[in-house]
Order: sequence, then C-alpha cells, then structure tokens
Amino acid sequence: MPEEKNTPLRPDAQRNRERILDAALAELTLAADAPVSAIAKRAGVGQGTFYRNFPNREALVLEVYRHEMQQVADSAAQLLLTRDPDRALREWMDRLAQFAMAKAGLAETLRTTVGRHSGLVHLGHGPLTRAVTLLLDANEKAGTIRPGMTAEDFLLAIAGLWQIDPHSDWQPRAARLLDLVMDGLRAGASVRNQSAPGGPGGPGGPDGSGPDAPEDGRA
Repeated sequence: MPEEKNTPLRPDAQRNRERILDAALAELTLAADAPVSAIAKRAGVGQGTFYRNFPNREALVLEVYRHEMQQVADSAAQLLLTRDPDRALREWMDRLAQFAMAKAGLAETLRTTVGRHSGLVHLGHGPLTRAVTLLLDANEKAGTIRPGMTAEDFLLAIAGLWQIDPHSDWQPRAARLLDLVMDGLRAGASVRNQSAPGGPGGPGGPDGSGPDAPEDGRA
C-alpha cells in the first residue's frame, strides 16, 4: 500500500539495507555482472531479505549510485562550515573528480544494467544540483565568483570530467580542467572588484586616480 512507502524501517531492517548497499558497491565496482547471490552473501543476508529491500537488480544499482552521489553532495555543506567559500568550492570539485574516477566501474555497471540512463551526472542530478547551488550562492554572496552562475552552467562547464579515462594518469588532467573552470568563475568577480571604489583601477586605486587625486593626475 502507498502509505507503507513512508513507514520508517526498523533498526535491524535499516542495517540490512545498509549492508546490502555497501556489499553491492564493493561487488559492482569490481564486476559489472556481479550476481545478486554474491552481493547477498557479502552482505550476510538471505536472498529473501535482499528482494524485500530491492525488487530487482536494476533497483539496487540505481540506489547504490544515488546513495554514493548523495555522499558527495552532502560534503558541500560540510566544506562550507570549515572553508572560505571559494576554497570550499574548489575542494568540492576535487571530491567530485575523485568520485567520477574511483566509481568509474560503478558507472559502467549503471550503463550496462540500465541502458536508458546516459551518464553519471544524470541520476544524481537532484542532490548534485542542490550542492552546486549551495556552493555558488555562498561564493556569489562573498563576491568570489562572477554573479548569475547557475548549477546548470557549472555542470556544463565541468562535463569534461566524464571524458577522462579513469585508468590513465587522470589527476593532472582533472586538476587543469577544474582550475580553468575556477578561473572562469573568478574572472567576472575580478572585473566587478576592479571597478569597485578603492579597487585596482577604481576611484582611489593605486593608479592615483580618485576624488582626492590632483587634477593633473587625471587622464
């Protein structure tokens, strides 16, 4: 019945579900065709318990991916508690890159098992979008990035991450890409700050121009 969907799981049932997800992540990352029996065995549950939590293998694969993406998304708020907004954004981008590369096997499993889903970002779109929005809003308020950027803009800008071969020396390539994106985000903020009173090139700036500058110091 529909109301059962919102009924909280008993503690033991919740533990079983978490064990299945952990086991599935480990097995599916190793082998895209890992059977349900191997996942259930690793989790220490019977197949009956497995199917009470996940009606089929596809449902399990989707939930594993959503769960992992949620962990990455949740780290955005954690970083903002301990970092300046621009530092939090750049570190979160590194975490996203690490996720994309480390979970490449899981992504392949996802594509193999659920052909209609085309990529990593697609399934985790909700949590990912909320995390990006949180980070961009914090940076815009701090004046550390150009105004008006949206989560969609950002996700398009970093889409190249999913084109990098995870079996290559991916770290330098990912770092260059993300540095370029970060530079682009900061560029608009630099222009805005330069035109602000007291900023470089603005009134009262280091070139000597401004309200109190001598008449002959003006262009």
